[in-house]
Amino acid sequence: MSTQTTPLNATHRESGAKMVDFAGWDMPIHYGSQLKEHETVRADAGMFDVSHMTVIDVAGEDATAYLQKLIANDVARLGFDGKALYSGMLNESGGVIDDLIVYRVDAWGYRLVVNAATRDKDLAWMQQVAGSFKVELQERAELAMIAVQGPNAIAKACKVIHEEWESAVKALKVFQGLALAGGWFIARTGYTGEDGLEIMLPGNEAPLFWKALAHAGIAPIGLAARDTLRLEAGMNLYGHDMDESISPLSAGMGWTIAWEPVERDFIGRKALEAQKAAGVAQVQVGLVFEGKGVLREGMRVVTENGDGVITSGTFAPTLKQSIAIARIPAGSSGQVSVDVRGKLEPARIVKMPFVRNGKTVFA
Repeated sequence: MSTQTTPLNATHRESGAKMVDFAGWDMPIHYGSQLKEHETVRADAGMFDVSHMTVIDVAGEDATAYLQKLIANDVARLGFDGKALYSGMLNESGGVIDDLIVYRVDAWGYRLVVNAATRDKDLAWMQQVAGSFKVELQERAELAMIAVQGPNAIAKACKVIHEEWESAVKALKVFQGLALAGGWFIARTGYTGEDGLEIMLPGNEAPLFWKALAHAGIAPIGLAARDTLRLEAGMNLYGHDMDESISPLSAGMGWTIAWEPVERDFIGRKALEAQKAAGVAQVQVGLVFEGKGVLREGMRVVTENGDGVITSGTFAPTLKQSIAIARIPAGSSGQVSVDVRGKLEPARIVKMPFVRNGKTVFA
């Protein structure tokens, strides 16, 4: 299968980006210094091309009932137009097919944003479940998506967007979106632990908008810094921190499961109820490294209750030390050891996130 490109591909290359294959997409990994890009988002404002993400609109008279079956969180909690929530889409055994954001949109029903690497299986599963409902699914492949993140992101982005939209965008609450004219959709969401916007817009308008954002002082940021930022924010990465074999109860996603009302029979509910009743064997924790080296995915974690594994690990630029997300036996606390090239090195279990709004917050 040939590598796919976003509408901003040529723009990235003009900017000197180092391009890599990511889930079948030709994407920028950095534009020079990953460390500088990370620090720019924490201190000022940066922008990411996330047009490889998949946008799916859900409409029809059964749209609400369909999503109440499809995902573990409850869209009935979306109390007003534009409100968003985060959820897992589960299989019958309670494993995570994907994690996603769903917005309530007045004009047609709901908008879902799912991961690039899981597009094909997500769409196939969603269509399969849709067979029992009066619902229409429309993939919006014509849209680009730009995330503008950082403490100055909204103020700088508002210098560029349509002046008639500025006050409404500035009034957005966290996890709220706004459908606008011309196919634009702006949401106060992100994947960095900073404030900011995720802007969906027609692909043919994206290059000019990207350049206007750059002119407003918003730096282009690659996927490498996006990963260190999200890890500092304690945010899961699909295929690493969870997948179809991992329960949300073992992946730090228990808060995304709406158990009430009890009669809502979402896919995977029975399996999760059985896991909950039996006691979850493994749980997700944060680790702060106190040894030598850098924590990496796949390293063994030795605890008082048995072994676990690091699911994401990196050197955290904001903290100036190595951190990780790990899945370990339930009931473990305090100090653990990590197998770093055959040598057990000390680490400490902490509550995530590690960083939020530029500040160290773990305990």
